[in-house]
Amino acid sequence: MIKKVDLGQALHGSFGNPAPLGLLGLAVSCAALLPVAMGFAITKSAFITSGVFVLFFGFCCHLLTGLMEFSNRNTYGGTIFTAFAFNWLITGLSFIGVAFGFIPDHTVILATEIVLLVVFLFLTYGFGFFSKLLFYFLLDIDFLYLCKIIKSSTGTTIVDWPIVIFTAMLGLIGLWLSLAGLINPISGKEFFKLGKPLFRTQAKVFFDFSLRRSIFEVLYSHWKTHAFQEMSFENLKELIKNKNNQENIIPDLFYLMEYGALKLTCVEDNVVSARLTASGIDLYEQLILKKYNF
Repeated sequence: MIKKVDLGQALHGSFGNPAPLGLLGLAVSCAALLPVAMGFAITKSAFITSGVFVLFFGFCCHLLTGLMEFSNRNTYGGTIFTAFAFNWLITGLSFIGVAFGFIPDHTVILATEIVLLVVFLFLTYGFGFFSKLLFYFLLDIDFLYLCKIIKSSTGTTIVDWPIVIFTAMLGLIGLWLSLAGLINPISGKEFFKLGKPLFRTQAKVFFDFSLRRSIFEVLYSHWKTHAFQEMSFENLKELIKNKNNQENIIPDLFYLMEYGALKLTCVEDNVVSARLTASGIDLYEQLILKKYNF
């Protein structure tokens, strides 16, 4: 009986990477807002059209992305995309409302913009631990909201064009990030560079699989030549030492035996010889040789 070992759920979650969908929706939404923000289309139909694009590409894409991020157990991404989704919802409904003569309350909008700016400042810091481009992406949003707050609190028009510029930059960076998430993985090359993290964290401690991998490699190579004949312990130990510079392999051998991947022959509690079991061969071929990845 073949038992397929599937680590995809634990490593990658229920879905693929949903972030490119949300970022692509952001880029399209920013493009839909620019004609109105630049004053090129100040008509009822322009406001309705922009609002509809924002509702579908902004709200729907971000909400779907956020929910998938939560399902993938990514709290940071899920929180950001879901919160952005409802922000896009308000923006889209406001544009459609303006087209029909409804003007959103100035004081309420100013209060929410101040709170959002504070939130985005902390998120900007957090994104610095991922990459420089993501940090600049959030920094652009910070400046955008700062300009909106200045405009809302003073009524000045001096920040109108900076708002347009920051909106355009937001869409372009979002498009770049989206294409990086889509094209880089399938091409195997970093066509769309993201930059290294701006801030460093303490390195996480990971399990060192190198010794067990060396045991599998040596015994798998032995199986390819000698089938299920056992390899002497001294020979196995010498080959492992040459590959991994490890001398004490006894604990890992007994662990793999208990797991069912190895068969050990012992005399008076001393390991004499070892070989891979059928389950061990299948485990190695699945995890290392990726035999089910077509």
